[in-house]
Amino acid sequence: MNLNRVVITGVGALTPVGNNVPDFWNGLTNGVSGAAPITHFDTSKFKTQFACEVKNFNPTDFIDPKEARKLDPFAQYGIVAAEEAIKDADILSSSINRERVGVIWASGIGGMQTIVAEVGEFTKGDGTPRFNPFFIPKMISDIVAGHISIKYSFQGPNYATVSACASSANAIADAYNCIRLDMADLIVCGGSEAAINEAGVGGFNAMHALSTRNDDPKTASRPFDKDRDGFVLGEGAGGLILENLEHALARGATIYAEIVGVGLTADAHHITAPCPDGTVVARAMKIAVETNGNKLTDVNHINTHGTSTPVGDIAEIKGILSLFGEHTPNIAINSTKSCTGHLLGAAGAIESIATALAIKNNVVPPTINHFTDDENIDPLHKLNLVFGEKQQKPVDLALCNTFGFGGHNVSIAIKKYNV
Repeated sequence: MNLNRVVITGVGALTPVGNNVPDFWNGLTNGVSGAAPITHFDTSKFKTQFACEVKNFNPTDFIDPKEARKLDPFAQYGIVAAEEAIKDADILSSSINRERVGVIWASGIGGMQTIVAEVGEFTKGDGTPRFNPFFIPKMISDIVAGHISIKYSFQGPNYATVSACASSANAIADAYNCIRLDMADLIVCGGSEAAINEAGVGGFNAMHALSTRNDDPKTASRPFDKDRDGFVLGEGAGGLILENLEHALARGATIYAEIVGVGLTADAHHITAPCPDGTVVARAMKIAVETNGNKLTDVNHINTHGTSTPVGDIAEIKGILSLFGEHTPNIAINSTKSCTGHLLGAAGAIESIATALAIKNNVVPPTINHFTDDENIDPLHKLNLVFGEKQQKPVDLALCNTFGFGGHNVSIAIKKYNV
């Protein structure tokens, strides 16, 4: 059967380093750190007292105040990022068939703030179950996809993907496959997360997953640095418009890049730790690159998962080295999370946007906060790890890697669009 080509025609972002795509890209390319002391709650009793929060965001600037009160922050973030992507793609002014427009929107955790608030109110009471009637609709992970489809009357495939930190990468993968298989002409996809609260920080602290560098939060996210001590929690949303190439051309859409493959694998190793030799991650990247006949030697940029965890960063680099071998020094390797922190279920979406923009602009943003080389990562000092400053570089074929607790691995191959 003939499979449709899939292109990116719109993007939207709400992140700790910018509340829209231009500001997000400016923050990344200029190496801005989104980390700062937490303002959402009192952290005085917590091991980690900082995070990468979304800043200067008022939901009622975008959403009717009455409706905003019915939404958890993760849903507010998602609706705003999706709206920017929809406007960017200019699909509402086109004669699109809304029965052929879908929404696949992810969240790794969903409405955690709503759960914290509602359960907290219940435990302070006399045991009588008095819950807000919007409690369930506010906290379920699929509700953002529902809100977006309702707002714009999009009646195609509509659901959420949940695979921890790989969630929005899985949403993009599903959207790609739906369009390839002609189940839709266009899909709004992405993810959102808002887990900077007592339960989110406390839970990840209990796992020893977060950095505790409270004396220097701005440099705490240190992917590939010898002294990295855990990830920095982030929040926000990223949205992409994926579209059948023929459909996009017919309506004169702007094309950022083309998605040419996705690789999905499972470590089958541990509930939180990655497979240490990186071989399963390598297989995901190989599948993504070779799906449409591209060669490993065509890859010249990888936006890594790069969380700044002691074990995870090494495993990913081992996977890259095992797959690309002598070609590895030709690949510009970076980590968006050094600036944004880890947006959990939204990470894959904002990092795919960053990867598409790197292709469009021929610029690879830097990995910031690198102070000490880790001999376990680059012992021969041959890798092109983009530290400190952005790198001007033609980017033709790139990979965006996203992994999740449970061993979920997603690699997305994104290519410069050519007729």
